[in-house]
Amino acid sequence: MNCLPRKISLGIALSIFLTGCAQTGPPLPPSLELPKPPSDLRAGRKGNEVTLTWTEPTRTTDRKSVRYLGPTRICRSIEAEMKDCGNPVGQLPTPPQSSQAAASAQPQLLVFVDRLPPEILQQIPNDLTYAVEVLNRDGRSAGLSNRVQVAAVPTLPPPSDFHAELTASGVEFAWTTTGASLAPGVQHRYRIYRRDESTGKDAVAAEVPIAEAGPMRAQDLTLEWEKTYLYRITSVSVLSKPGGEVQVEGDDSPAIRIVAHDTFPPAVPAGLQAVFSGEGQKAFVDLIWAPATDADLAGYNVYRHEADSAAVKLNSHLIKAPAYRDDSVAPGKTYYYSVSSVDVRGNESARPEETSETVP
Repeated sequence: MNCLPRKISLGIALSIFLTGCAQTGPPLPPSLELPKPPSDLRAGRKGNEVTLTWTEPTRTTDRKSVRYLGPTRICRSIEAEMKDCGNPVGQLPTPPQSSQAAASAQPQLLVFVDRLPPEILQQIPNDLTYAVEVLNRDGRSAGLSNRVQVAAVPTLPPPSDFHAELTASGVEFAWTTTGASLAPGVQHRYRIYRRDESTGKDAVAAEVPIAEAGPMRAQDLTLEWEKTYLYRITSVSVLSKPGGEVQVEGDDSPAIRIVAHDTFPPAVPAGLQAVFSGEGQKAFVDLIWAPATDADLAGYNVYRHEADSAAVKLNSHLIKAPAYRDDSVAPGKTYYYSVSSVDVRGNESARPEETSETVP
């Protein structure tokens, strides 16, 4: 007698019975739909504007995907310890439901700009503390985000008469200041930025402290010729603290566009001397002069003429050293010499006062 089919049937029946009696545990409570507070809040200050950035939450406190978001409160306090939002200084509206669905795949970077009222800047050396509070659609939250702080130090407006002019050595800046503020523990300086128009990169071109009211000047000697730059000036407030110093930049002046096209010749050579030599050998005149110190110097040109004739350049290529030998001279003649310097872009200087030499 074959008992195998009967044993299989009993096994299946027992399995069904045990499955029906299995314990599934207590039912899970419904999600409160509380967005997880942001932990990447950042703050930057420029002038009287504080820019806050953070990532929109995509998960709830119970690790579920966020389905519905409410508005986001912007919290600001003059106290270092912020326990609750209190009276928000701003609010982002409830995002559209379509963007909430997309946020689960691609978190959204949110931005809020807080314009500081003048009266709050009189409370230095206190810092301002910021946080954001994300609500659900029922107006509830899981608490504040991470806290960030910015200095409440006052800043100065940019000078209204900032001027930039291209010169042979670089760019010259001039402006007028009304003087530094008398805020305790705060120093002020002016910072001039140079932006390369082709790359968009900024560099500090100059920085000078602010002392008394009156005219101020600075230079940028590090530019590259044949480039175009945008210059702007801003004040910098420096607050000294036990742990170091805090710098806050003010608003920028309008940018000034400078095309650094070099049309400036190098310095005129000085100290030109001419000496005849050649007794008992072929006659020649040696010329020497003081070397030019221009960084972009390429070489020199030597000119010669006789009385009542125009000067003619003797060299076919630029002379690299501050010396030249003229061996195409004739006895009984007087020659007049002059020298010019030439830079790498072909700008040629004027020629100094001539020197002369007579060949016996």
